[in-house]
Amino acid sequence: MNNQTTKTVNWNRISLGAFGLMVGVLAILLVITPKTDGGLDWFAPMNPGGWMAWTLPVALFFYVIACLLITFTILAIRYPETPRIGVLLIETTRGDRLFISLLGSAFINLGWLFFFGAPLWGALIVCLVYAFAVFRWV
Repeated sequence: MNNQTTKTVNWNRISLGAFGLMVGVLAILLVITPKTDGGLDWFAPMNPGGWMAWTLPVALFFYVIACLLITFTILAIRYPETPRIGVLLIETTRGDRLFISLLGSAFINLGWLFFFGAPLWGALIVCLVYAFAVFRWV
């Protein structure tokens, strides 16, 4: 007779906990951001005299990457996948496609800065289309 007990994992609780952590960190970032009369000072240093220019856009960039990594880790554990072969003719998983899309987006942004200059809203749209294409066909 086998008396093994199977433990069920409450994925709703794990997902809500991760989401709560992400929202909490975002709230902390917004609270510690320097303020001006009109609202948040986007480009003021968050730690004056620090070793790195931690402004709100820089912090949000790393925040988004951390949130993507947490989300993809939970997805990989909850819904394991079989690698697939796409247009690159190599096996890729969700994580591989995320890495390819982030790497490609970095080059898209650098090219946009070289050819068009500072406002990167157009580059953001191109990066989102590129990421969609990578996740769909790679």
